[in-house]
Amino acid sequence: MMGRMVRLWMFGATAFALIGAAPVAEKPTISAERSAKPSDDGADKADRGASFQPEEVLSDGSVTVSGRRVEYKAAAGTIIVHPKDWDDAAQPEKKGNADDKKKESVEASMFYVAYFKKGVPAGERPVTFLFNGGPGSSTVWLHMGAFGPKRVVTADDSYTPAAPYRLVDNAYSLLDVSDVVFIDAPGAGFSRVAGEDKEKGFYGIDPDAHAFGEFIKSFLTRYSRWNSPKYIFGESYGTPRSAVLANNLETVDSININGVIMLSAALNFDLEADWPQYNSGIDAPYIVSLPTYAATAWYHNRLPGGRSGALEPFLAEVERFAWTDYAAALQQGDQLSPERREAMAQQLARYTGLSVAYILKSDLRINVGQFTRNLEDDAGLTVGRIDTRFEGPSIDLLSREADYDPQQAAVASAYVSAFNDYVRTRLHYGNGRAFKLSAPEVDAAWSYIHQPPGAATPLAGAGNVMPDLASAMKYNPGLKVLVLGGYFDLATPYAEGLFEMHHLGLPPALRDNIEYHYYQSGHMIYLHEASLKAMHDDVAAFIRRTDNLP
Repeated sequence: MMGRMVRLWMFGATAFALIGAAPVAEKPTISAERSAKPSDDGADKADRGASFQPEEVLSDGSVTVSGRRVEYKAAAGTIIVHPKDWDDAAQPEKKGNADDKKKESVEASMFYVAYFKKGVPAGERPVTFLFNGGPGSSTVWLHMGAFGPKRVVTADDSYTPAAPYRLVDNAYSLLDVSDVVFIDAPGAGFSRVAGEDKEKGFYGIDPDAHAFGEFIKSFLTRYSRWNSPKYIFGESYGTPRSAVLANNLETVDSININGVIMLSAALNFDLEADWPQYNSGIDAPYIVSLPTYAATAWYHNRLPGGRSGALEPFLAEVERFAWTDYAAALQQGDQLSPERREAMAQQLARYTGLSVAYILKSDLRINVGQFTRNLEDDAGLTVGRIDTRFEGPSIDLLSREADYDPQQAAVASAYVSAFNDYVRTRLHYGNGRAFKLSAPEVDAAWSYIHQPPGAATPLAGAGNVMPDLASAMKYNPGLKVLVLGGYFDLATPYAEGLFEMHHLGLPPALRDNIEYHYYQSGHMIYLHEASLKAMHDDVAAFIRRTDNLP
């Protein structure tokens, strides 16, 4: 089962004075034909279940990427979507009293910020739809950290001091190769949901993917982008969303996607190593996490005898051990001989920096919370989960597992504060409205029931959307997939993504449609500037190779 801390980041927001942003148009323009001015009581109306209206606020800006100046038009707005069973021809008339509002259809107002390069015809310009995960997270991270025209500056692998934070032109924005659209999930950011039983309409693997599909189709119509090359970019839970979304768009809506880009991929939730002890008999989580344990011990110089050379060759050795000897030992369960168990513990200690005695007490199976809490226990430190390069004081020196994630504590305020100021002062959207880092109801309401392609009914369980990606790639043999990951990510270990891609059941002719790049960073690769540059270059090259433009 995928628990709350696996993907959803529950952070608070603080105020922040913007520094160094490029000038925009003095007065925002509003499209009167298809939008309404954001009202100060929009959040309250959503809570009361009132119907939404689409919005759009326009502004201008510029950014220099790869030495070239890009003039762009920014659009901050909302698009209204409905659940799968919505019938627009059979909706009750909407009236003003509370009893009538209870009968209104469930709907979501999905917030987005889109950036369009000026002077390029739509059919000659790719468009990339980007979203973070959670589930139920806003997309502030990709927007302000990776590919938007502005980027908040944070410390590389340590705590970022409190405000004021620094916002700079993003030299690694994707605007050099594609228009970009950052989308907040229903209920998160400035997105809102309304109607009776609204959570059932949007909070689950299948309804969530349907909502994003409806958003994309409406966006293509609103901005005349139907004939543009199209890309989906998902991070964390955004990767399983991408798999289901791509398959839905292609097999149901006949909308072929040029490329799916997955950052920090995790398509099969049975592979999560946060609480595998509650899923007895499934040993794969321990196997796919081991290379990241080793990378972390290497980074913090906790390997017995110290570091021995570069990271990548060391990880190749650990991967071979994980897929072979370690996997075989775990599969034997309690039939493993004492001698073999001792040998496994000795090897695991050499790769992880944990003691042989601790590994034996843990039955050769270390979950993420145990590792991050105990790697630097002698120093009273806990290492990060989202990015294990980070470390912070252990809160409870007697706890079995980590009490918090030092990486989350180190950077969250900078992102939330920077975005709250940027969206209101530069994009001119959101005054009087609350920005929600994540959807508050999603934790208890999220459904992992999923109907895979070919299944007669939805299936209960932890959730596995690998069949959806395989179906999309088989249905559209031209679909290309780019998998990106960080060596220091324990939320979605890089070896997990490798394992999943190698178990899709693709015919040999399609396996080369998947491309891989890994970086010396964590879950949010863009926190490490050198990795952000490399990721930008890899993604830009991928888009150029697959956009089918002359």
